[in-house]
This record gives sequence, C-alpha cells and structure tokens, in this order.
Amino acid sequence: MEFNKDVVRELVVKVGAFQLGYFRSMERGSAEIKSLRETVSFVDVESEKMLMDGLMPLVEGAGFYGEESGKTGSQELMWVVDPLDGTTNFLSGLDHFCVSVALVNDGQPVFGIVYKPFSGEMFEASEGEGVTYNGEVKVPVMISEASEALFVTGFPYRSPDRAEGFFKAAAKVLTLGRGIRRSGSAALDVAQLSLGWVQGFWETDLQPYDIAAGLLMLRESGMVVTNEEGAAYDIFTDSLLVAAQPVVYQDLLERVREGYLG
Repeated sequence: MEFNKDVVRELVVKVGAFQLGYFRSMERGSAEIKSLRETVSFVDVESEKMLMDGLMPLVEGAGFYGEESGKTGSQELMWVVDPLDGTTNFLSGLDHFCVSVALVNDGQPVFGIVYKPFSGEMFEASEGEGVTYNGEVKVPVMISEASEALFVTGFPYRSPDRAEGFFKAAAKVLTLGRGIRRSGSAALDVAQLSLGWVQGFWETDLQPYDIAAGLLMLRESGMVVTNEEGAAYDIFTDSLLVAAQPVVYQDLLERVREGYLG
C-alpha cells in the first residue's frame, strides 16, 4: 500500500523534539519524583496523541494500536505505536529511548521506523526494501562463529514469575559469546541487531508495540526470528522472542529454552 513515508519521518522527528523539551528538565531528587513521573506520563500520552493524529489520515481504513490508548478501528490493518520506548531511561535522565511506529497488515509489519531523539538516529524498513539507517541502506556484517556474538536482552519486570527462567537462560548465554547487554529499550535493541551491531537478542513479556517495527527490520536484514519453540514469532500471540544472526541462532535458542523450559 502506498502512503507518504516522508510524513511519518517528519512526524517522529516532531514527536522526538517534543520529548526532548521535557528530557532532563526537572530535578530527580526524592521530593520531586512524583512530579517527575507525572511529567513523563504526560509526555508519553501526548506523544501518542501526536502520532495518532498524524498517522491516521495516511492510510485509509487503518486502525491504531498504541501503548497508552490501546486498540481502535481495524485490527487487520493498523498502526502499532510505542510513543516512548525506554520510559524508565527517560525518567532517570538516560538518553536511550525512542519512538517506534509500524504499519501492520494481517499480523505482519510492512513498514517500521524506530527514531532515537537524543542522537537523531533513524532506523527504517519497508517490506522487500531492506533496512536504512539515517536514510542509507545498510547490510549487516555477519559474524562467522558464535563466540563472536554480543547479546542483548531485557529483564521480565512485567512478569516477575519468569525471573528465575530468565536468569537461568542468561547464565547459559553468558558463556556463549562476548557478553550480554541490557539497554532498557527493546525497540532499539532489535533495530541495532538488524544492523549487526549486536548479534543476538532474546526477551520475554514483550508487547506488540515493543517489537512491531523492529521485527520487520530483523527479517529484512536476514536475521532468524522465532519464539522459544523455534516457530515463527507472532507479535500478537507470542511473548518470548529469540532473534539472532544465522550462525548463532540455534545455540542461542537452545540456551534460552534450557533456561525457561528446563
């Protein structure tokens, strides 16, 4: 389907500029933490409103699924949006947060943008057209063996009952490659994986808006993307994502399965 992608690019930059207007704008002492959280909540909600208002006119009949507002309109064709992925980082004054926008058709992302306001980095993918970074098509450098891999993940803070499985998996993955990182933004993690800056990712408890844009980037860049069973990952029904460069994927999957499933 055709729509003006420049409008989407301009929109996420506008939303990012709005967020930066509040970033590190308040003291983070204990006396101000309640007010700070209220401000971040305001930024989150207002960012999503800006995205909804800008995106909905672009594709006739498309619905909307946002982290803050939930689902409205069509569930077959819809914009899936995380207005501020990395909210805790934003709250703490860390600059690793982003705006994530995807157009999903019949359960499959066909267009996605992940934009990091602080650095102005823009990751983008369209179905069948590869991945671009700041407007230039990029092909990831693939590693030749698993020992060269650097992994990224996220803690299961939404589901503490999965913490034991997570740490078991992390202990097994730790010895597989060069180490593990935890950034606080799944959308940025998978965007960076698509460029080959890291080589493997797993995380449980993901929501569709966390991963929709990045999932397309992973597929367009030749990464293997599955759930913990090794089956194709479904953004609406699966919650544990395993993604990696082909040479390390099977080893990563086995360690994740051993950790979570025993």
